[in-house]
Amino acid sequence: MRTACLSLLLVTACWALPFHQTGFLEFMMEDEPGSGLIPEHAEPEQPRVFDEPKCPFRCQCHLRVIQCSDLGLKVVPKDIPDDATLLDLQNNKITEIKENDFKNLKGLHALILVNNKITVIHAKALSPLTKLQRLYLSKNLLKDVPANMPKSLQELRIHENEITKIKKASFQGMAHMIVMELGSNPLRSAGVEANAFADLKRVSYIRIADTNITDIPKGLPSSLAELHLDGNKITKVTSDSLKGLKNLAKLGLSYNEISTVENGSLANVPHLRELHLDNNVLTSVPPGLPDHKYIQVVYLHVNKIAAVGTEDFCPPGFNTKKAMYSGISLFSNPVPYWEVQPITFRCVFDRTAIQLGNYRKK
Repeated sequence: MRTACLSLLLVTACWALPFHQTGFLEFMMEDEPGSGLIPEHAEPEQPRVFDEPKCPFRCQCHLRVIQCSDLGLKVVPKDIPDDATLLDLQNNKITEIKENDFKNLKGLHALILVNNKITVIHAKALSPLTKLQRLYLSKNLLKDVPANMPKSLQELRIHENEITKIKKASFQGMAHMIVMELGSNPLRSAGVEANAFADLKRVSYIRIADTNITDIPKGLPSSLAELHLDGNKITKVTSDSLKGLKNLAKLGLSYNEISTVENGSLANVPHLRELHLDNNVLTSVPPGLPDHKYIQVVYLHVNKIAAVGTEDFCPPGFNTKKAMYSGISLFSNPVPYWEVQPITFRCVFDRTAIQLGNYRKK
């Protein structure tokens, strides 16, 4: 039996082809059609194509942040990724925002268009941005507040444009707004319509500085914590102008033309802590300061105050509940500071908090 098996193996070996050494290139071509390993009629395998994330030409895209600033762009670029959450187009030369520029950016949270040359924003251009929270349009050439802004907005900065009027319809339904910057626009004397901010139920910060308004806007939201109206042409503070601002903590009225603060005005802002009335034309310390429980900082420098009484800042008694002052400035007023009685500042935290003399550099 063993002899038969050995004979069969020898016969099989005789039938096998002799070993042939192949070259390196021949080895690489072994799997080519015609080699016997791949049928000749089979189609060659196509290379796999991977979709690369799209990004506008010359822009930088990373983690849904699209940065296209400082590129000299004249229009909003195409091919902005649909899943973008922040789009930065500042410092370009864009003149117009067209209807479909942002049509696919439904998840955008922040849009930065600062320092362009925008004169027109199409009425429907911002409508698709249903999740937009921050819109920065400062330093452009806009003459009106954009129409149909997303109701989701929490922060709007549109200062340094050419807006002449803030209409009541501008902010309707924008109940999520928290911060609004409208300064350095050529607003007319009555450039803010009454109750223009009535729908801003959550806004805590409004700045309308360096314009031409002559009165504190009427109908300001009671949620306000800071109101900055510096650098305007306001001539007086009336009791009605601050009515309802029960949460106001900081009021900026520097660099106006205020000559009068009506009695009872400060009673309407019971939680006020800072009052800035420097660089005006006041002739006396505003009434109501001794009765105010929380006010701690009062700026009155560069006015025309000629006298300071012993009860202008502090209540008569020492035991009256009153927050201690941490800052009172009265310098650059015609008051003879050497005649001011020390008891005048009995409710001041520290004597270094008082700036009374005319500290002028020689």
